[in-house]
Amino acid sequence: MTGDELRAYALSLPEAHEELTWEVHPTFRVRGKIFAIAAADERSVRLKATPEAQQALVTSDPDTFFLPSHVARFGWVGVQLDRADSGEVCELVEEAWRRTAPRRVVRVFDERGGRT
Repeated sequence: MTGDELRAYALSLPEAHEELTWEVHPTFRVRGKIFAIAAADERSVRLKATPEAQQALVTSDPDTFFLPSHVARFGWVGVQLDRADSGEVCELVEEAWRRTAPRRVVRVFDERGGRT
């Protein structure tokens, strides 16, 4: 998956928008709350996850998934985009969005068929 593909998918989710943070990092947000942080070079992304999902992913494939600095302690997981399966990244992005979006927004998304 490329940074452009990640961006397109993240921005296709309801109410998602992109905002540059720390002058170099594209962040993807819903109602102002971050659910994904791309590296400045867009070769990796940090995604909001549960501590359990983070541990399972890092343990299963440490060359693709990693513990990102500053946010790992909150359950976020890092993903090397060039090593990851695009479908899996999309699932992880959607899950991060679901963990961040208001319940009403998620409910409407699901009622309209969602993606998963």
